Amino acid sequence: MKVKLLFLLLLLQSFNGFGQQFDVLIRNGKIIDGTGNPWYLGDVGIKDGQVIEIGELAARNAQKTIDAKGQYVCPGFIDVHAHVEGSLENRPTADNFIHDGVTTVVTGNCGGSRIDLEQYFNDLRTLGISINMASLIGHNTIRRTIMGNEDRAPTAEELENMEKLVARAMEQGAVGMSTGLIYLPGTFAKSDEIVSLAKVAHSYGGVYASHIRNEDERVFAAIREAADIGAASGISVEISHFKITGKPNWGRTGEMIDLVNEYRKRGVDVTVDQYPYTASSTSLDVLLPDWALEGTDEEIVARIQDPATRTKIKKEMMQMLKKSGFKNYSYAFVAFCPWDSTINGMNLHDINLKMGRKGKATLETETILDLAVKRRRVQMVYHKMNETDVETLMQLPFAMIASDAGIPAMDVGSPHPRAYGTNARVLGRYVREHQTLTWEDAIRKMTSLPAQKFHLEHRGMLLPGYAADVVIFDPATVSDQATFDHPHAYSTGINYVVVNGTIVIENGEHTGTRPGQILTGTGMKKQ
Repeated sequence: MKVKLLFLLLLLQSFNGFGQQFDVLIRNGKIIDGTGNPWYLGDVGIKDGQVIEIGELAARNAQKTIDAKGQYVCPGFIDVHAHVEGSLENRPTADNFIHDGVTTVVTGNCGGSRIDLEQYFNDLRTLGISINMASLIGHNTIRRTIMGNEDRAPTAEELENMEKLVARAMEQGAVGMSTGLIYLPGTFAKSDEIVSLAKVAHSYGGVYASHIRNEDERVFAAIREAADIGAASGISVEISHFKITGKPNWGRTGEMIDLVNEYRKRGVDVTVDQYPYTASSTSLDVLLPDWALEGTDEEIVARIQDPATRTKIKKEMMQMLKKSGFKNYSYAFVAFCPWDSTINGMNLHDINLKMGRKGKATLETETILDLAVKRRRVQMVYHKMNETDVETLMQLPFAMIASDAGIPAMDVGSPHPRAYGTNARVLGRYVREHQTLTWEDAIRKMTSLPAQKFHLEHRGMLLPGYAADVVIFDPATVSDQATFDHPHAYSTGINYVVVNGTIVIENGEHTGTRPGQILTGTGMKKQ
């Protein structure tokens, strides 16, 4: 009888965890849990894709044990502003994100997304991906589906049809709706249209993420518009890649912060995200006035080729250039030209000279229009921001870190280095070197803050019962290696990355595993 009782006690003890076998045991790490609290020494036990226990776990068994002595152990980074449509299907291991510690991305930003998210999610589940992914539904995508590229308000029927598409996307698992009000056809939409659609997304628990209408001296009106949409619809607002551009506007970030704080004091939930660089990246078309890009490609080409209209376009381009504070287009670099790889990495001033024209800004507008008339997207990098402004905005308690990137093909084109090094750059440059942030606050901006904003349940913190998305990095060596001159380089110092309990980066090398999941919004639960 005593033998049986002893056996039962030992068995019970093992079930209570004493002899439990973890899938992965991380030992001796300096744990930053994502809350913003100070780091502490401890072990992390992972089983069946979850964090099971945190504490002194030296006596426990594990299939895989990682010694994290001298390194930080933190939740996987959540990038709330990505553009992985197309590139994730082609490069499902998402090496650039994984090597930068990113375990989850939110795509569908700037108004552009897949229109049928259910099909998109199913395709990715079948393929298998290395990162977790959530998606917004893009307003530009919806508007173009219903109205084309027309500069007008929607009819009552068209607005109803757009509302139905938002509702369908939310029921398919979208985490919210995005706008790109600097892009077509979003630039033609008035605020009341956005409010109507935002109300639908809000009814499903969604977020409103906006590439606001302007980011130069008109940024203040654009911030107000985004916040007013939130106030009118009740939706939580995320202002994408928060910044101010143009030399005359450098140093005005304090005004931007005051404006956001004004709305937050009024009870409007406004937060922002930011990439840690002084250059942006988008298409060549943003250098042209909006009206020149209305309609079909054929109509746009006809305008550019019409001598009188071309002259009008060039005049407005010169006015825009003057407002930016730059004398010419040497601040604008080609990241990727689909038909001429020889100009990748060159600025428009030098490309203009290469084409045999004199180095005048008026002639550079001719070169820009010669590129734009091809109607194939030329991806650009624009050096129009200020380093002091970047650091000022980074210190905001409601600012997240996000890359605004996709998954580039290695050694193809000259993409913005943010695609490879966003998070490591924050940790290496702005925490270790500049001490702009503490380690704990930087990690919070990359983990629990975005998880909270986008309602990513059981993500963003190292706690028992949470998904085992984990990053182990060396604070002495973590660094971005990608530069504007040599952008194709993975971050260093991020030695282990775990996604849903599976090791994806081991000793700095991608294992090729694809344990990523599709993360869906709360709207699916209402069905």
